[in-house]
Amino acid sequence: MDSAVLIVLLIVGLALFFDFTNGFHDTANAMATPIATGALKPKVAVLLAAGLNLVGAFLSTEVSKTISHGIIREDQLTAQTAGDVPLMLPIIFAGLIGAITWNMLTWLLGLPSSSSHALFGGLIGATLVGASAAAIDFGEVLSKVVLPALIAPFTAGVIAFVATKLAYALTRRYDGKPDGRDGFRWGQIFTSSLVALAHGTNDAQKTMGVITLTLIVAGFQDVDQADPQTWVIFACAITIALGTYMGGWRIIRTLGKGLTDVKPAQGFSAEASTASTILASSAFGFALSTTQVASGSVIGSGLGRRGSTVRWRTVGRIAVGWLLTLPAAGAVGGLASLMVVWLGGWGVAIDAVLAAIVITTIFALSRRDEVTASNAMSEVADSGHAVNVKRNPPPTRRSRVAARNARELAEREKSERSESDTKGTSK
Repeated sequence: MDSAVLIVLLIVGLALFFDFTNGFHDTANAMATPIATGALKPKVAVLLAAGLNLVGAFLSTEVSKTISHGIIREDQLTAQTAGDVPLMLPIIFAGLIGAITWNMLTWLLGLPSSSSHALFGGLIGATLVGASAAAIDFGEVLSKVVLPALIAPFTAGVIAFVATKLAYALTRRYDGKPDGRDGFRWGQIFTSSLVALAHGTNDAQKTMGVITLTLIVAGFQDVDQADPQTWVIFACAITIALGTYMGGWRIIRTLGKGLTDVKPAQGFSAEASTASTILASSAFGFALSTTQVASGSVIGSGLGRRGSTVRWRTVGRIAVGWLLTLPAAGAVGGLASLMVVWLGGWGVAIDAVLAAIVITTIFALSRRDEVTASNAMSEVADSGHAVNVKRNPPPTRRSRVAARNARELAEREKSERSESDTKGTSK
């Protein structure tokens, strides 16, 4: 078999495995909050998310074009070779190894980090080491990756904060009453489904873009054809759906219980904010992190509910993971690329073996403290008493007026009794 064809097959297989890890890594984005509030049973939630991820993958290809015709200037690398294959192919291979390694590690730690940024970091690191900085379009990286990473979580958090405040303001009459806001659980089924659909329109496209870029570099697809081929769309859609069905229960536990105790109205607001932010970004081709958006929404909803406690230590751990994702995945991708530069085809083989060892080791470690659908959520949030109601709340204007009227009435009655007693005594 021709060496170029062989490495293309390796890249396609590795890209689909990344797509699979992306699926179970990001299930929590859509389904952590409805599972936490009891709106959906765990197995039903992941099955619904898998189906909608599958559908969403067919709705848009804008993000795919950002990957295949944006971040990496493949025209500068196509002419360069590593042995008898285009240099770009082993660079893509090395970048995928960096992304998958970071995805698996953060999954083991239960950190909702960004699969998207892991992919970008891996590709950028591999390109810097294997080629040069000139092969990276830093303007595209800044506008389509870095800025959305900074803006989107903050925007989603603000939207979720306002939506949560509004939800509790409109349902204030239910404060302190058990099951007073149970209706939001029904709304969560819709909003979480919308998040899963939006996730398919954004994250599945990234793997499509990687495979499309590989086919273009290898000469199996015309460079002017930006859209992924039909078989690529089907393969990526099915793979991310299968990964989503696996659950990623460690991260579901972190998002559903680790950041804040999520109540139904709060979960509804967070999911609506997440879905709207992702769908808008997909329409513009921004390859943002759905994980960062979902985490920002959950934090915003926690700040928006009176009596809620946001666990800032967990937020800090997640933020550190966000900051490390690009450089860490880039470092692994760079090391894998360096192996290829030094050893050529043998470097690709060694990278593949080392990646298999790392993945197997991480999976074995996860079995020691296994998290499943049965123990990811030890309990679900009670929708009653969602707001801390003070035992002696400050008087309202109406209560002050009523108290003043009662005092005036008591004084008049007292005065009338006094006058009556005086008249009786004089007689």
